[in-house]
Amino acid sequence: QVQLVESGGGLVQPGGSLRLSCVASGSIFNINTMGWYRQAPGNQRELVAAITSSGSTNYANSMKGRFTISRDNAKNTVYLQMNSLKPEDTAVYYCYADRLFVPETYWGQGTQVTVST
Repeated sequence: QVQLVESGGGLVQPGGSLRLSCVASGSIFNINTMGWYRQAPGNQRELVAAITSSGSTNYANSMKGRFTISRDNAKNTVYLQMNSLKPEDTAVYYCYADRLFVPETYWGQGTQVTVST
């Protein structure tokens, strides 16, 4: 099993920035991809960004240029730097991870991001 704990959410004004963190613990020796999804009220959960253990990244089109995902394998932590935030970025952001050779995805509890004046 893998446990994921997110932090860094909160309230920010439009145009502001936030940095989310997600720390993995447990059976982490073969973690492959880590990343972030988000879910706004009434919407489906959508991919924000992902990063493999080798550093390859993938972003949703609407986040490209504003969000940056990074990873510190030594700390078992993935980060999401969010800049130029918009009200439509308001959502619960969930960290996820998968492991090589294990057909299961692990999820954090979610952290609320609210972009509002």
